Amino acid sequence: MTRCCGFLAIFLCVLLMLSWCEALSSNIDDGYGHEDGSFESDILIKLNNDDDVLTLISSDIPTPEASTVSVSDFGAKGDGKIDDTQAFKKAWKKACSTNGVTNFLVPKGKTYLLQTTQFIGPCKSLRSFQILGTLSASTKRSDYNNDKNHWLIVEDVNNLSIDGASTGIIDGNGKTWWQNSCKFDQSKPCTKAPTALTLYNLKNLDVKNLRVRNAQQIQISIEKCKNVDVKNVEITAPGDSPNTDGIHITNTQNIRISNSDIGTGDDCISIEDGSQNVQINDLTCGPGHGISIGSLGDDNSKAYVSGINVDGAKLSKTDNGVRIKTYQGGSGTAKNIKFQNIRMENVKNPIIIDQNYCDKDKCEKQESAVQVNNVVYRNISGTSTTDVAIMFNCSEKYPCQSIVLENVDIKGGTASCKNVNVKDQGTVSPQCP
Repeated sequence: MTRCCGFLAIFLCVLLMLSWCEALSSNIDDGYGHEDGSFESDILIKLNNDDDVLTLISSDIPTPEASTVSVSDFGAKGDGKIDDTQAFKKAWKKACSTNGVTNFLVPKGKTYLLQTTQFIGPCKSLRSFQILGTLSASTKRSDYNNDKNHWLIVEDVNNLSIDGASTGIIDGNGKTWWQNSCKFDQSKPCTKAPTALTLYNLKNLDVKNLRVRNAQQIQISIEKCKNVDVKNVEITAPGDSPNTDGIHITNTQNIRISNSDIGTGDDCISIEDGSQNVQINDLTCGPGHGISIGSLGDDNSKAYVSGINVDGAKLSKTDNGVRIKTYQGGSGTAKNIKFQNIRMENVKNPIIIDQNYCDKDKCEKQESAVQVNNVVYRNISGTSTTDVAIMFNCSEKYPCQSIVLENVDIKGGTASCKNVNVKDQGTVSPQCP
């Protein structure tokens, strides 16, 4: 009897244990909380927000793949007649808000008519802006009533590459603006005109293989940017097109421009206040007004420019060569500047520092000036079409300091030097008296 009771007790214990295990198994969350077997993601979302267990996230979870957003997918016609502005805006909004590496595409072989268009970030993961076709500016001046300073603007997008792939064109169709400019026709009032392409507040920017032509005014303006690389860019406009600076740089640090060809109606490259560490290599310039630092100090303002290095350039039939120009009454410094390995052919005013620059009918004489200091001209040769090949027109109170001419040979003109401390090295012709 006792033995039977013992077996019965053991049997009851086994049953109890099996029942307990079955109950426990039914309460374990195996990740499938729905009857249809679909995945219950609540736990993973919770883990995803817990920094301490991010390493536990399964590698099987899909990650966003690189994608392309084409303006064609948003209704852009590209026939050069129908206004594609709204299609571009919709496509940009999609590209800018997309997760994962994204490419914004303007397809090849078409011409897209645009009014003022803003491509503004910040964006999630937009990395490429491919302009393979032609962007053509509206020629109706009334289309710019809301913003007469800009046509295309790219703003607040970091780590971006703008690539024309040698087929992309930005065409400002500027003729109607030039004809209404007071510089072109003095009977006309002086009015504003749009910059074709404005690059504003961008970090880590590449611009390459792009053609820009016939801007309404400035062709490319690079403003308040950091770490910029511009290469293989071709910029063109007629030599008499007013104020069509090729590349205008202001308040930008660490920028390199290389292997580019600029022919336009104003400065091929102009460098203004707040620009530091500017490197220019392998530049072809002409027609145009040469390479200019300035104007600086206008309206009695402070201006600071430093670390400018032009190394390798050919200038042909330009109105100026390499120029530093500042207004009277300004203050600040333009320093640590090198112009070297430059060839000039039939250039007016090949080398200029002008601290008394005036672009008005009359400018008031003022004592204050932007200080020009530590400027080197090295390995510069060519021909001048003006009687003065080298002009240093410096301030009486703030004369130009530490100016070096090294291996300079410019034929066809003399040197005019006023209020300047010049040191000659190697062969220099013409020399300051």
